[in-house]
Parts: sequence; structure tokens; C-alpha cells
Amino acid sequence: MGGFFGIVSKHPCAKDLFYGVDYHSHLGTKRAGMVTRIGDQFFRSIHDIENSYFRTKFCDELGKFQGNHGIGVISDTDAQPIVVNSHLGRFGIVTVAKINNIDELVLHCLDNRQQFTELSSGRTNPTELVALLITQGEDFVDGIKNVYSKIKGSCSMLILTDNGVIAARDYYGRTPIVVGKGEEGYVVASESHSYINLDYTTCYSLGPGEIVKVTLDGVQQMLAPQPKRQVCSFLWIYYGYPATDYEGINVEEARYNEGREMGKQDYVDIDYVSAIPDSGIGMALGYSNVRKIAYKRGVVKYTPTWSRSFMPVNQSQREHVAKMKLIPNRAQLEGKKVAFCDDSIVRGTQLRDNVKMLYDYGAKEVHVRISCPPLLYGCPFLNFSASKNVLELITRRCIEELEGDDNRNIEKYCDPTTPEYANLIEMLRQHVGVDSLKFNTLDSVVNAIGLPKCDLCTHCFDGSSYGHE
Repeated sequence: MGGFFGIVSKHPCAKDLFYGVDYHSHLGTKRAGMVTRIGDQFFRSIHDIENSYFRTKFCDELGKFQGNHGIGVISDTDAQPIVVNSHLGRFGIVTVAKINNIDELVLHCLDNRQQFTELSSGRTNPTELVALLITQGEDFVDGIKNVYSKIKGSCSMLILTDNGVIAARDYYGRTPIVVGKGEEGYVVASESHSYINLDYTTCYSLGPGEIVKVTLDGVQQMLAPQPKRQVCSFLWIYYGYPATDYEGINVEEARYNEGREMGKQDYVDIDYVSAIPDSGIGMALGYSNVRKIAYKRGVVKYTPTWSRSFMPVNQSQREHVAKMKLIPNRAQLEGKKVAFCDDSIVRGTQLRDNVKMLYDYGAKEVHVRISCPPLLYGCPFLNFSASKNVLELITRRCIEELEGDDNRNIEKYCDPTTPEYANLIEMLRQHVGVDSLKFNTLDSVVNAIGLPKCDLCTHCFDGSSYGHE
């Protein structure tokens, strides 16, 4: 997916910018970059982080970043920040975006006699495309509105100007932007936890499609938010860091509520509750408390070297890392009946391997509880890498086996009251190899988060959404 961080400070900002960007490392694994400026002079660096941590690539470069304001990004797309010189002046830009009609928009820009330079990956850089669409406007607001009107997908961005940072949230608010205030100035971020240890406190949250400019004088609204929003529900389920808040709703609290929702409807006989760490922990605690059954760590995550921020992009390597970083605890598992809570099932291979490991280390029964409904649709709005192609989803492969090539009945598999749904869950249970398998319903997830269903994007569960796909 990706996350960004910007800062406007009274003093040199390189260190706070570095730490603020690093706190978004759980959101991306491909590229990272930072840029600061003094007047018209930019200080920029971009690195490949596919096989290393963000901080290892940038910690020795902090001396090169001069100036009191800057922006940075952890990205799952191409290299950024981009620095542009145009009739709007010189500016730097980072984005969190998924552009589904990129080829069409490239032709549009070429027809307008604009050119592309950032082609290091052999294809058009999405952030440069956004920058060129912005420069078609009379001013920054007009240009950003041009982006909103033309792209199919989603796009949030930070723009580094000569005296501050412009922040523009995706038109339907699928990805968040928050502003923090401190004694030194202001920060702008995707994740609110990213500035807690830098002594900033949230003072403003952008609405869907809203544009603001952040300077040392404060937060100036440039374009008011539009009324409709569809925030990605998967932020609370998986992507978000536990200490962060979206729309004023804490990620860990939502995951705890997901566990409570599951536990109120589950009566399986177990000895204790455990989690597939890390994103299953909050759910497991909620499940444990509502059922009044002990929480124990049947598996533990080896964090010194295998953190979530370092995951190879090659799928076979990713699965190997997933196995290596989880260590079973035989003393807790042997002869026990355990419910394991996890965030989701995507391809199914990782959970299947984890379950085999649990049985191999002595578990008598393994019952898996998933915090969200089955993933049935690919995500058209975010670079949610696990669901780019629906054929990668174990659910769709099961449905194809049940239905053949005809997917006209897919909506029946979204409804937990239908025989089709029951058949899907049973096939998934057999594939994963557990004693029982249960998913939260969509209503339970909506209740756990606490926003109206119409304010959440639930496309990956039920195919519903509005806006450009």
C-alpha cells in the first residue's frame, strides 16, 4: 500500500522526518524516499528497500537533508519523491495511490505535449503522472481537482512547496491523512502513531477529498471535504499499526471488538485462545475476554530480524519468511485444544503451513477464527498486494471448483446464511486442515469498527463500492 510523512518545523527537520517516515515501514516494502528543501534547492534521496529496512538505507545520509520542511514516503509502487519544475513553481510530491487507468492518462498527458522522465522500472511512474496532472491546473487546488476527476482508483498526496506542505486526501477518503502539532511546528502523516514519540499531538484530520496547506502558521483549508467517504475497512483489520487512529477510531480497539464479536457467537470447546501475531493479537484478546477463556501464546513471533516491515516481494520467499518468523511453543501446544485468531485468509498457503506446524508440535485440536469475512474480490482502490488478482485468492479458487468457470453466483458466497457460503467455508477448512474454521460476518466487522457501513469500503468482501474503479 504505502504511507507518507511530512514536516514543517522551526528548525532543521531531517531527524524527525527520518523517524516519521520509518514509522510507516509496515505499509510498504518496495521503495522509500525523502526530500527537503531550502528555497529552490532540493535535497532528495530514494532507495530500494525490497531486501532491507528503511532506516538502514537512510540513517547515514541524514546530514545531506538540509532545510526545515520536507516529505517522505514508504511505497509499494515506483521511486518517489518526484521533484517537478512547472508554472506552479518547483515542488516535491509523494503519493499513496493506485491508478487503474494509467495507460489512458499517459496518452492524455502526451497529447498535451507533456513528457515523462521517471521510467527507471520500464514503465510510467504513477507519482510523476499525478504531478503532470497537477501541472495542468491553474493552481495547486485546480490541479489536484484535475487528479480527482481523471484517475480511476485512489490517490492521496503530499506536496512540498517553498513554505510548507500541501496535503490532499483521496476523494473518497480511502486512505487517511492526519496533522500533528508540536512546539517545533507541524507534521502530516498517513498514520497517527508516527509522531507520538516525536512529541506531536493530532490536531486535525482531513476529510475525503479535502486539501489543506500546513505551514508554521497552522493548517489552512484550501478545499473543503466532500460529503461521501469510503474508508478502507482493511486498515483496521490488517494494515494499520495498533497504536494508530483512523477517523478517531483506534486500530487495536477495533481488533479487540472484532474478537468480542466473534466470541459472542462461538461456543467451541477449547483450552485457551492464542493469536497468529501480530495482527491477530487484538482480536484474540477480545475473544478471550468475552468468552472468559485464558489467552496464551501458542506461537511467538521472532521480532529481532523478522519484522513485518521486512518482507521479500517474491511470493515463495515471502512464504518462507512467514514460516521462519513464527516459532511454535511446544510446552503450550502439546495436548491442547486451541482457538487461533488471525486477520484474514488470502492465498491460504501461509495459514495452512502454520496449522501443520501447530499439529506437528503437539496441538490436539486447532480452531481458526478470522476477524473479517472471506476475501472474494480484488482491491481496485489500494495496492493491497495480496488481492491484486482474484485468481490468487483461495476463496475464488474454491468457488471455481464448486461452480466451474461460471461466477454468476458469487454474491451467494458473500451471504453467511446461504448453503453456498457454508460449502465455501467447509472447503476452506479442509484446505487449511483445521478442526473448525469460522469468519466474522460483515455486520460484525462494521459493528467492531463503529462507522456506518456506507462510510466503509468493503469491496473485497462483498464487491460493493462507489467511485471510480
